[in-house]
Amino acid sequence: MQTPSARSAVQVIMREHRQLSVVIAGMQRFVELLGAGGKTPGLMVFRAMLYYIREYPDRVHHPKEDQYLFARLWHRARELDKVIAELEAQHVEGETRIQNIEHALTRYELTGESAFATLRAMVDEYAAFYRHHMRLEEEMILPAAQRLLTTEDWVELDEAFGANRDPFEGAKLDEDFERLFSLIVQTIPDAQA
Repeated sequence: MQTPSARSAVQVIMREHRQLSVVIAGMQRFVELLGAGGKTPGLMVFRAMLYYIREYPDRVHHPKEDQYLFARLWHRARELDKVIAELEAQHVEGETRIQNIEHALTRYELTGESAFATLRAMVDEYAAFYRHHMRLEEEMILPAAQRLLTTEDWVELDEAFGANRDPFEGAKLDEDFERLFSLIVQTIPDAQA
């Protein structure tokens, strides 16, 4: 039976995955509009999406998964060890992919249309990469965690994912990222589609 704290930690992880999915869909929609010659809200919004991914999932969410969730599952079910290693490697790879998208965006800004195909391909590849990543976590890791982790493990997970996650001095990260997330969702038409 799942403990209340286990449900709470899983709910936080799932909420963060949904928010990231919306931001990634917004990136795809932005690039789609850009390619069709449609009205876009400006490249600053696209950069805000990249910033959101770099600062929240890459610097807050993923390290907590690695340190608290994956570390507690490691060697408890040997069949998960390979998946956990793959997910940890994907966390690193995701950061590199975002950096490459930032570079492709800069090339697009500097050279124009000739750099668009590369930007679009990188965004689409990142979206597919991340969908696969979240699917592994949601379909393999979280069910295994609910089955294998102890109440004490869940108390630590709940505290880790529910705590003040602010890497910046004195700022309230949740509020800052909620505002940024709201800006992104409001600015990109059909970002949730």
